[in-house]
Amino acid sequence: MTSAADQEQLRAQLDTLTTEAFRPELAEIDRLATLEIARVMNGEDAAVPAAVATQLPRIAAAIDGIAERMARGGRLVYAGAGTAGRLGVLDASECPPTFNTAPGQVVGLIAGGPAAMVTSAEGAEDSKELAAADLDALGVGPDDSVVGISASGRTPYAVGAVEHARRLGALTVGLSCNAGSALAAAAEHGIEVVVGPELLTGSTRLKAGTAQKLVLNMISTITMIKLGKTYGNLMVDVRASNEKLRARSRRIVSLATGAPDPQIEAALAASDGEAKHAILAILGQVDAATAARLLSESDGHLRAALEAAQG
Repeated sequence: MTSAADQEQLRAQLDTLTTEAFRPELAEIDRLATLEIARVMNGEDAAVPAAVATQLPRIAAAIDGIAERMARGGRLVYAGAGTAGRLGVLDASECPPTFNTAPGQVVGLIAGGPAAMVTSAEGAEDSKELAAADLDALGVGPDDSVVGISASGRTPYAVGAVEHARRLGALTVGLSCNAGSALAAAAEHGIEVVVGPELLTGSTRLKAGTAQKLVLNMISTITMIKLGKTYGNLMVDVRASNEKLRARSRRIVSLATGAPDPQIEAALAASDGEAKHAILAILGQVDAATAARLLSESDGHLRAALEAAQG
């Protein structure tokens, strides 16, 4: 239970945050017609990509650092509370089916644990110690990268995760939506996407959440491109775990090779459904075993393996 003095200090702190600012011009938005509210909200959202664009050099530098560590076996760990934590868990959970990442290669930590994904556990965000314990449970070390996510940039769980990860020698990234944030200051790579006050005062699941989602999309997607998980703009490492994804795998092999369907089916069957292996077998004119060996020797980079096969 916080004291009255602590509550007053927190209130004063929130009053300084752009993400918490009150918009008097929207004070009667509840009296507008539905279409008008939708237009206002859509106009607010339109400003988000431009705010992200101002941070592209910082985002790119962070991605290069993350990819370098993941190439030598490190992990990408997201840490946040509330909406920010859920966005990190979402991004992490989509990496295995999209890029066939190994279990635990991309991890999302949310204050309060998995139950906080569906049930509010907002009190857990106040503990730096909880963040440190969650990272220690993963055995975070110098090859890993930890991305703290917090719209306000002050959330103790996210700041604590970055501070502890830095002490452990991991690469650290602080993603917030306020300038001059404690989170960005604590991290090696500070990314501050300032989207301005929200439509609903303090509801940072709106513009701030959209901005965080866009940046997390960049971090995971571009990192995976750098790790050879794609061939051009094709998801050649997609995990074909259902009929839709199996059909997508066949289409990916077709787009990459232009081969007839019978050849594609045969290559996928010989490669146990692995699109990347099938593409290499077809374009490199090698058998499945050779394709697997060449991909292993090239650390999974299809272009490098293809050059080796053709050379």
